[in-house]
Amino acid sequence: MSRHNRHSSGSSPSASDLQAHRAGDALHGHAIEGRDPRVLGAAVLLTFMFAAVEAITGFLANSLALIADAGHMVTDSMALLLALFAQMLARRPPSPRHSFGYGRSEPLAAFINGLLMLGVVAWILYEAVQRFMDPPEVRGMMVMIVAAIGLAINAAIAWILSRDRSNINTRAALVHVMGDLLASVAAITSGAVIYLTGWMMVDPVLSVMVSLLILRSTAVVLRDAYHVLMVGVPLHIDYVQVGADITAVPGVLSVHDLHVWEMAAGQPALIGHVEINDLQDWPRIRTEIDAMLLARHGIDHVTIQPESSSMMSGEAPIASAPRSRH
Repeated sequence: MSRHNRHSSGSSPSASDLQAHRAGDALHGHAIEGRDPRVLGAAVLLTFMFAAVEAITGFLANSLALIADAGHMVTDSMALLLALFAQMLARRPPSPRHSFGYGRSEPLAAFINGLLMLGVVAWILYEAVQRFMDPPEVRGMMVMIVAAIGLAINAAIAWILSRDRSNINTRAALVHVMGDLLASVAAITSGAVIYLTGWMMVDPVLSVMVSLLILRSTAVVLRDAYHVLMVGVPLHIDYVQVGADITAVPGVLSVHDLHVWEMAAGQPALIGHVEINDLQDWPRIRTEIDAMLLARHGIDHVTIQPESSSMMSGEAPIASAPRSRH
């Protein structure tokens, strides 16, 4: 759906303009509006519940491994809760103080979650080193039973979160859950080996392997979140090609001050100035630019300022009000 709003230079949006902007965003169907916070809500509830069960069982079985994993689950619960809060905040409409809305809260929460996960990985590696030096006594059968239950619960949570993998915030939360999923598999394997052979060193060995896998996924989430927060060009968009495609539109002489970024994950935006021969051709040129950017690059939030060749050559400028589509 295309929307064109006329703005004059230096003017401020009125209350009615803001209301129209909010209504337009609702009709436009951005991804944030369609996300259901109940997805993360269910994940938070399941994670908290099993963390409590695992902690109690760990104390009853005198199993440090289960108690430590319960602490890991609590950390993940907090990460999921943070992701849920960010997702709900991102659904709020634009306001006079936040004209772009609150979509950036999601990559911010994803970045914080990534940092928290680095802390969890560091703690696991530290514990692994301690167990290499002094392997604790572990009740293999108890570990297998509880870890198997944890595997089922973590698999259910991962399935819930995987329904919204296009959202960087949910992907960050999914990294935490995948860490628990791998930890559950490692715990089952560890419990089975200990129960059958009595070899306690298997526990720290598997912990190190799982930590390295989690570290790789965490690095990807941190990279993507950092890119959005630093107003980087969306990874799927070729910035140079965008400029070339605009210049190739009939009537466009050049493009400058071109910026492409994401207002929130999955919401690319573009602003820029284009030089044209005749401002009388601007309505037709703008329509072609809009259609091209949407079809070739998936950009539908576009603000472009036209400039005539006489302006660029130092002649008296021709009055013109730019048109902006949100």
